[in-house]
Formats: sequence, C-alpha cells, structure tokens
Amino acid sequence: MAPAPDEPGRPAGGTPRAALAELLAGNRRFVSGQPIHGHDVTAAAAAASGDQQPYAVVLGCIDSRVPLEAIFDQTFGSICVIRTGGHVLDRAVLGSIEFVVGQLGVPLVMVLGHERCGAVAAAVDALRAGERPGGSLTHLVDQIAPAVTEVGLADPRVGPLATRRHVLRTVAALRADDLLAAPVAAGRVGVVGALYDLATGTVTLLEG
Repeated sequence: MAPAPDEPGRPAGGTPRAALAELLAGNRRFVSGQPIHGHDVTAAAAAASGDQQPYAVVLGCIDSRVPLEAIFDQTFGSICVIRTGGHVLDRAVLGSIEFVVGQLGVPLVMVLGHERCGAVAAAVDALRAGERPGGSLTHLVDQIAPAVTEVGLADPRVGPLATRRHVLRTVAALRADDLLAAPVAAGRVGVVGALYDLATGTVTLLEG
C-alpha cells in the first residue's frame, strides 16, 4: 500500500517491488492529469519536520522537459533525484547512490532515459564526425559512445535505440557496483531502467 498523500516517504514493506509500484502509480496519475501531490511550502515544512525516508532514487537526464518529481507525482521526502547529461555515471553519482541505498535504506534505483536525448545525439554526432568535442563534454560522449557503437551508426534509428541501450548499460553498471551488487543479488535492492516519452508523459520499463 502506498503512503497517504500527506505522508511522504517509503511505501509499506520497503521492497523494490513496492517502490516500483508507487513510482509507476504516480506516473499514471501524472499522465491522467490527476496528481495528488502539490509542491507547496506546507508540504516542504512537513517533510522537514522528521527524518527523510525516501523509497527510491531516480537517475535521470538534465533535460528541462523531464522534471522527475513531477512526472512521478511525488512530494517532498519521497524520492532522491540525481540528474546528469544523458544520466551518465561518474564517481560522485555512484557515491550518491551508494549513500542513499546504504545509509537511507532506499530499496529501488531507477535509471530513466528519455526520447530525443541531446546527450545521445551529441555522442552520435561525435562518432560520425570522428572528433571528440573537447572539455568535460568529452566525458559524456565517451560514456554514451559504447551504446551507439553497439547499435551501429548505419542504423536509421540509432538515436532512440542507443538511448535504450545506454539506459540498460547504466543499469548493468549499477548492478555490478561493489557496494550495490550484494543487496541487489539478495533482492533487497532493485535497479531498473525506464524510458520517458516526451509527447505523452508516460514512463515505460525497459527489459534487459
């Protein structure tokens, strides 16, 4: 059972399945135009009055069209949010996920990609041109490039297919992380991949 609207935090049971069910239920409310959570100062004050008990951490892209708390209809204290270009992992991101899983007991990690991702497009363009972009943008391109290569530049759908592949590669990397592998193997923590549809607002789980 999900927490009541005025009780942000972990669903009863605190399992990966319960956490995923609550995220997807929130997305259904968002898509249907019937959200139950408002982002106002009273909700912020209520959440600040006790210890935080988030039930999920969502790693998403920096794209301004994908506000994670909104698309999952979550209020203060419910989820931890990490956003990088193309949801690329680095040591700070990994350390943050290890912290919320190990210290806050969060049972679910979701990697959320989205359609028409600019970071994936940059990686495709760089590989086609045979030139790295320079600066720290190179790190983003280098991390996404393997997914593009696996799909193949000749594929007419290389962008959307590479986005999905990059999500699944990120999921695999998290499941193999030194501090996450054991709780994942024991079933205490779930790591899932998903894709956000910019046109409809719908989040779809990816298999793999």
